[in-house]
Amino acid sequence: MADAKKHNYDESKIKTLSSLEHIRLRTGMYIGRIGNGSHYDDGCYILLKEVIDNAIDEYIMGYGKEVQIKVEGSCVEVRDQGRGIPLGKVVDCVSQINTGAKYNDEVFQFSVGLNGVGTKAVNALSKDFLVRSCRGGEFVEAWFKQGKLKGEKKGKTPEHDGTLIRFEPDPSIFKDSEFRIEFIERRLRHYSYLNSGLRLLFNGQTFQSRNGLLDLVMEDLKADNSDPIYAPLHYTSKTLEFCFTHTNSRYGETVFSFVNGQYTSDGGTHLSAFREGVLKAVNEYAKGKFEGDDVRECMVGAVAIRLKDPVFESQTKNKLGNTEIRTELVNEVREQLLHYFNRNKQIAEQIISKAQDTQQLRKELQEVKKLARERAKAVTLRIPQLKDCKNHYDK
Repeated sequence: MADAKKHNYDESKIKTLSSLEHIRLRTGMYIGRIGNGSHYDDGCYILLKEVIDNAIDEYIMGYGKEVQIKVEGSCVEVRDQGRGIPLGKVVDCVSQINTGAKYNDEVFQFSVGLNGVGTKAVNALSKDFLVRSCRGGEFVEAWFKQGKLKGEKKGKTPEHDGTLIRFEPDPSIFKDSEFRIEFIERRLRHYSYLNSGLRLLFNGQTFQSRNGLLDLVMEDLKADNSDPIYAPLHYTSKTLEFCFTHTNSRYGETVFSFVNGQYTSDGGTHLSAFREGVLKAVNEYAKGKFEGDDVRECMVGAVAIRLKDPVFESQTKNKLGNTEIRTELVNEVREQLLHYFNRNKQIAEQIISKAQDTQQLRKELQEVKKLARERAKAVTLRIPQLKDCKNHYDK
């Protein structure tokens, strides 16, 4: 037990931190794991993601078709062709928590960054941070060190409207962190699949998708030379897109899920609703009683939704928690698949046949397990009573 005399708890022990000080002190609350760059979700990649998310939000709203990303060593630069931060609020938008336009549906309808934290966290956790906004032939530029404003300037510019962010993660926090190009490329591919037509330029490479999630599914199959059993089903609307097929080259289920361009590695309501919608459609069309695993075994797919007010389970946004969207989402997936099955009976029969094979295998496995349990119960071990040893022999 602690010595009460040595741990005096009075008014002098109470601290009030600024928002940026709190981010630096409790980094994990804002970006999750810090890591060293060897994992896809390590902190340095989350900083990059937060900046790119803002550029993607501009594209979603119809402004700019290109985002330039440069990574040299530990220095990162992102330039979009969006509207640019309003010039009178540039400093506030990158340094004041809960400041931004993401709370206004007229400005951003389907945004990931609803907490007013992302870019501020990048600023606070950077050794050096620079923001430059260009609007209507004018610009405002500001630079910071560890979240503290060091200077700003403004003037005329011939540059295209948009925002430039340049930052370097603070090595005192991100000790030994290094960017791995393959992780950045994977993230950029996801962005391109989710935003058909958007051009992402990264260190001389171009990432662009014309077919959205269909390209994602086909690329994933190509990664291990898996062949689809049938041409992937692909549906897209303003708020929902999904695509899937089956393969005989894999076991289990591979389904990627996204919300407003954010990859939700832990799934959430949208993924479970998609799964339920697929199961209901197959059972209704086949007049069967398949279980979820019967239908999803060997499935390769992806689902993406756009949502005005997404609720994530943490600032890192890995899992969606909006339960109110479930019923509507299940119904839309079910209805669209039934419509597709009725127009493509051959593919529908292939899906049903695959589910029947899996169901049969599952039932046979259950019988084997049941028989094994029954035999185990029938076996009794008869061990004669042990008697005390009367003689001991020393070796």
